[in-house]
Amino acid sequence: MAENISAVPEPDVSEENPVSEHWIWAGDHRPAVPRALVEHMTSNWATVTPNNEVHPAATYCAQRRTRIAEEFSGRTIVVATGNYKVRANDTDYRFRAGTDFFYLTGCDEPDAVLVIAPGSDGPRSTLYLADRRDQRTHEFFTDARYGELWVGARRGVTGAARYYEIDTAPLEALERGLAALATTEIVSVRGFDQKLDDYLEPNKDDQVLATALSEQRLVKDDFEIAQLQLAVEYTVKGFEDVVRALPVAEGRGERVIEGVFHMRARVEGNDTGYDTIAASGSNATVLHWTRNTGAVRRGDLLLLDAGVECHNLYTADVTRTMPISGTYSPAQRRIYELVVEAQQAGIDAVKPGATFKAPHEAAMKILAQGLFDLGILKEEPEVALRPERQLHRRYTLHGTSHMLGLDVHDCANARDEMYRDGVLEEGYVLTVEPGLYFQANDLTVPEEYRGIGVRIEDDVLVTATGSKNLSEALPRDPDAVEAWMAELWNEARPNLGL
Repeated sequence: MAENISAVPEPDVSEENPVSEHWIWAGDHRPAVPRALVEHMTSNWATVTPNNEVHPAATYCAQRRTRIAEEFSGRTIVVATGNYKVRANDTDYRFRAGTDFFYLTGCDEPDAVLVIAPGSDGPRSTLYLADRRDQRTHEFFTDARYGELWVGARRGVTGAARYYEIDTAPLEALERGLAALATTEIVSVRGFDQKLDDYLEPNKDDQVLATALSEQRLVKDDFEIAQLQLAVEYTVKGFEDVVRALPVAEGRGERVIEGVFHMRARVEGNDTGYDTIAASGSNATVLHWTRNTGAVRRGDLLLLDAGVECHNLYTADVTRTMPISGTYSPAQRRIYELVVEAQQAGIDAVKPGATFKAPHEAAMKILAQGLFDLGILKEEPEVALRPERQLHRRYTLHGTSHMLGLDVHDCANARDEMYRDGVLEEGYVLTVEPGLYFQANDLTVPEEYRGIGVRIEDDVLVTATGSKNLSEALPRDPDAVEAWMAELWNEARPNLGL
């Protein structure tokens, strides 16, 4: 056993040794806090009456916990959400709950731990989390990381029980609770809370648990599908915002694109679901261009790969490649139309019972034929596509699809036979995103195409009879894209002073 996994150092509060914040932040320079101030700060506060709302996913989370408990019957399951991560010195990154933990609880508070234990009446779930640091304790104002004067109220043990509809206990009771379960085998999701990982003995089935949770998440329930659709709808608004701002971005660069989209993500949702790719010109040929420091010039294309993460942490993942001038050049249009055709073939291949690879295979056939017709590929497509050749990949390196959900690349711990080598089922949500990327210095490509990068990506739900494109509200056809941009600019002209 390691040190107490939930212990928090307490300062010595006395007249001789007044509270100092050095116990919270090493190296800070805050003044000591005298006893009189502690007493003054922790008295004469009105009681705040909590509301009686319930988390919208509470029922779904309970069902998910039941399913995973049944899969590990007779064993105790421990899943931590993780802790704050230091960004610089005494400032933290904004906290985001661990995916598996959030999937099972809906709880977005740091440091919390879910324990699902076997019982005579079936599995019992307990959420261990820190209680409030409110006006009843000096931590209210002395703890800059957790004190409610500094960071706002948390639900605490009582409020969390009501909101998440789950049994709760103070985080300080976690070690005692786990000790009481010592007679059962414990499996845990590791890598989120170092103290907890050190405290629990590794189990040979820890990875099996992580895999099981990923595979459970492959099929989205009704709540998840609705949240993904909501994230997509917010994302569509963000793309519209970017188009309206393009005249401004032309003078100030890709940072404007990133910033405008991020504003929509924070206004409508929790955040962006991943680092936005705002790639103009030849930057679009860099697959994960997230620096977003380049110029935005008329005549170039803008590849925007972005997604809003909604308040319940489900994220969209959408890409459009649009002409900064509002009109595709003939060369740009030829490449764009080829990618649109490939993407449509990929979307058409999405249906229950099809292999996960089917959309990719369908898209690659179109791209390989198009590259051959353009004179870029010198081999017949069926030859270039052979496993031992794959020559088309010089221009389209990445896969066409990945699962989507709480993580932008969701269900990553699933086994290959359930994911990459598996078949699609109703309720799966995946991207379809073929692309062509011609590097500016690629001598195998005609000069007119060099520096052009095109990717088109949509979020697709597998339905009982086929598929539904959740992001179909964003135009893909090149004529439709040009008309869409023109309409948005006409609407925006008065506000832009144009």
